[in-house]
Amino acid sequence: MNSLMQEAQSSDLVTHYLLPWGINIALALTIFIAGRWLAKLITQASKGLLAKTKTELTLSRLLGNILYTVLLAVVVVAALDQLGVNTNAVLLVFVTVGLAAGLALKDSLSNFAAGVMLILFKPFKTGDLIEAAGTSGMVEEIRLLDTQMRSDDNREITVPNSHIYGGTIVNFTAKNTRRIDLVVSISYDDDIRKAKKLLEGILAQNERILRDPPPLIAVLELDESSVNLAVRPWVKTPDYWPARFDLNESIKDVFDANGINIPRPQLDVHHRGHKKSYAA
Repeated sequence: MNSLMQEAQSSDLVTHYLLPWGINIALALTIFIAGRWLAKLITQASKGLLAKTKTELTLSRLLGNILYTVLLAVVVVAALDQLGVNTNAVLLVFVTVGLAAGLALKDSLSNFAAGVMLILFKPFKTGDLIEAAGTSGMVEEIRLLDTQMRSDDNREITVPNSHIYGGTIVNFTAKNTRRIDLVVSISYDDDIRKAKKLLEGILAQNERILRDPPPLIAVLELDESSVNLAVRPWVKTPDYWPARFDLNESIKDVFDANGINIPRPQLDVHHRGHKKSYAA
């Protein structure tokens, strides 16, 4: 009799507890495995779609990883719900952890958001020479949190993305051509027309100077001790500094050879004598 009762109890245990739990665990595992596979499939499809729209590779990978993480979180919640776990409490934990992480990583999130905007809107690209966040250099790498640049004297500069995107960005290499702005000073005793003719000849002989648009040579201002001429030729962007250096040297040599004086700052000192008297 006792054996029959024990068999009945064990049968009830299997029927009412173990079997349902086993089914729920099997369903939860099925939901997790199938959901993870579906999340990967959706992520790969989204990456392929972004690739067709020529989205930046870094941004495409980032969006794909975010999408996969969100989908995987949904799958985990669904699997836990199948096991009978209170998913409201799980979601509350996720939200709390997310808010705490957001507050702790506020600066990093700001840099991250700015990095996404830089990658998306492309105010500059790798290899460009820019001035931003109070520094200048050639862009070597645009990362999600910061941008790495190299200065002219080969220093490595790392700037947070929020500092770059939140300020003025000057891209020196965005256009194919650049204008050189020079101010050439001559003495009031020199012939302006002669100086302008000499400058025209210097520009005509320099192969880097573009003929279209034509260079400008004009009287910029009449300074206290000199007549300042504006010399503004156009060059291809890679030729900017070599052409500028060449012009400075050529102007000095040609002016010296043709008697055109480049005034130097002068300081006139007037000494006045003072009579001194002494009491007897």
